[in-house]
Amino acid sequence: MRRFFALLLLSGLASVGVHADEIGSVNTEWKLTGSHKLVVEAFDDPKVEGVACFVAKPERGGIAGAFGVAEEVSDVSIACRQVGPIRFRKPVPHQEDAFSERRSVLFKTLHVVRMVDVKRNTLVYLTYTDKVISGSPKNSVTAVTVDHATPIPVER
Repeated sequence: MRRFFALLLLSGLASVGVHADEIGSVNTEWKLTGSHKLVVEAFDDPKVEGVACFVAKPERGGIAGAFGVAEEVSDVSIACRQVGPIRFRKPVPHQEDAFSERRSVLFKTLHVVRMVDVKRNTLVYLTYTDKVISGSPKNSVTAVTVDHATPIPVER
C-alpha cells in the first residue's frame, strides 16, 4: 500500500522538463490575501523548433493560493502558432505530452499533448487536466499546419 501511494505522489509531481514563460495576467476576483487571476504563459515545443504554445489558465489567490496548496480549476485554453521556421530535431512520437505541470499539491496535472495528423501534415495540441481519482472533460485544442515541403517525421 505504501508503494502505491509513493508512486501516486511521484506521478502527481512529475512533469516534462519544459519551462513556461509568463506573458501576463489579469485579476478576476480581488481578495485581501491575493487575487484570483487568469495567467497567460508561453512555452516552446521542446521537439519542434519554431512552434510556441500559449496557455491561459486560472490561478487561485487567497490564503490557499498564497501557500501553493489551492487546487486549481480545470478551465484552461490553448493556442499554438508557428513562430519561426519549423524544424524537427528528430522524429516525434505520434502522440505524447509536450508539456505538463502540477495544478494541485498532489493529484492534479495540466497536460499539453502533441498529436501528429500525418494525412494533413499538422501538429495538433490538446490541453486538459487529469486527477488521480476523477479528471475533467474540459479541454481545448489547437493545430499548427506544417508546410508540405517539410513532412513531419514520426517515430516508428
